[in-house]
Amino acid sequence: MTPRVVVVGAVNVDLVVQTDRLPGPGETVVGPGVERYGGGKGANAAVAAARAGAEVRYCGAVGADDVGVGALAELRAEGIDVTDVAVLEGVATGAALIVVDVQGENQIAVGAGANAAVDPAAVRKAVARSADWAGCVLVSTEIPADAVAAAVETAVAHGLACVLNPAPVAPGLVDLLGLGPVVTPNRSELRDLYALLETGAIDPERTTVPEMAAAVAARTGAPVVVTLGGDGVLVIDPEQQATSLPAPPADVRDTTGAGDTFNGVLAVALAAGATVFEAGARGVAAASLSVGTVGARAGMPRAWAIDDAIAQGAPTG
Repeated sequence: MTPRVVVVGAVNVDLVVQTDRLPGPGETVVGPGVERYGGGKGANAAVAAARAGAEVRYCGAVGADDVGVGALAELRAEGIDVTDVAVLEGVATGAALIVVDVQGENQIAVGAGANAAVDPAAVRKAVARSADWAGCVLVSTEIPADAVAAAVETAVAHGLACVLNPAPVAPGLVDLLGLGPVVTPNRSELRDLYALLETGAIDPERTTVPEMAAAVAARTGAPVVVTLGGDGVLVIDPEQQATSLPAPPADVRDTTGAGDTFNGVLAVALAAGATVFEAGARGVAAASLSVGTVGARAGMPRAWAIDDAIAQGAPTG
């Protein structure tokens, strides 16, 4: 059976400038031009999930502007059902301003636009209508905290697997951890979550990534999957056991969207019945493939390419 995933999150347009190096505070750097791509962590993850072989329904919001029209057309072209995306008058579609250096590292600033107006009631309705259809609900946090809560709470209430990508971390997320979503922070997001759990007290020299992840897993009672860039991922299960899934070698041109690729593919694998370790391994392989092309979505692989990467030695979980 084809895996089915509901994604709740942000839809943006990405404006990307490639430069020799990233700017410092107060500094201007100049690149040769500006490129425009579809973006938003949720929308990117939805594209990754669709390319990985899933049927995908998306819930979010765009403005009633040309950018929003284009964003929805791009999602439809990937086969994504956008019935539950609100089109809002008088509000601009979200935008991300991205600088990428020659090593593929990036700096990103996001203007939320319509993403800040995602309605919690609409989210509950969208997730509930898919309760008998979906195998997994993936939630990202570039939308209001009450909309994030609505997605996680409704998914859990209907017995659906739920992946929560805490990017960015907000205080209200701590209240959702006890519901048991699979949480997928990167290093910095993990530190932010841990600091909230520990009421802001954190010693970066004494607290390791496994220790912080174990603290979050103790709160969720579910696996925590920490994305570590070129170092792959670390999975901490509810029994506090740590498993590393290394990333295969990658030709890095742009890391924008690698985390979104990981989350989308992870959700697809979970929806198909994989263990979190098997799902994490597929996500790592997909993310490693995605960084070879400029643009968050351009390098997102198809299912066959992920299969090939694993056959050639990527970790299998």
